Amino acid sequence: VTGGKGGVGKTNVSINLSIALAAMGRRVMLLDADLGLANIDVLLGLHPQYDLSHVIRGERTLDEILVEGPEGIQVVPASSGIRQMASLSPAEHAGLIGAFSDVADDLEVLVIDTAAEISDSVINFSRAANEVLLVVCDEPASMTDAYAIVKLLNREYNITRFRVLANMVQSPQEGRDLYNKLVRVTDRYLDVMLNYLGAIPFDDSLKKAVKSQRSVMTAFPRSRIAQAFRSIAKKVDD
Repeated sequence: VTGGKGGVGKTNVSINLSIALAAMGRRVMLLDADLGLANIDVLLGLHPQYDLSHVIRGERTLDEILVEGPEGIQVVPASSGIRQMASLSPAEHAGLIGAFSDVADDLEVLVIDTAAEISDSVINFSRAANEVLLVVCDEPASMTDAYAIVKLLNREYNITRFRVLANMVQSPQEGRDLYNKLVRVTDRYLDVMLNYLGAIPFDDSLKKAVKSQRSVMTAFPRSRIAQAFRSIAKKVDD
């Protein structure tokens, strides 16, 4: 789950999509891949004893740092405010990604919440993923950053398929318009295929859920936004 710009809602999308998939019976793991400014544990009110920095230093295995979240999702917590984690070497990134093969047997879906930038970390996790889910919202900077990350992953690493999710929209049509705007630019300059996954509505329930350190899927399961996440989860599962 990526998008470049901060504030487009990648982390909330990652959390609620993971919970919606788990509620469908999938075995889900959620990786906080914003390695230097992690916040999934805070948003879910979790208190992990260990995190990915302990794995990188060889003090703990990946299994030992997992924390159980809502609907039984397994959360992989990262650290916040540790400079070393924000600037891992290519070998450290490769080792970290490789560590997930050790837990793959117990897993059906791994959702990766990437950092709010276009960094080595974001590129490496995007390359390792089977699907790249691009979160966009109705802001010029969001659209330019989304295009920039698609361009980079396509031209430098030959990734040709991206899923687009419009977030915080006022109407379904607004989501479709954002997607079409992005497609017009990518069709002109890049050899990529963008698939529209759908839209998540702007909903005050999300702000209330964040303040209570719960997911909107858990705190307000009947809200419009929770219903939208269920719909997106079904598409992702298909």
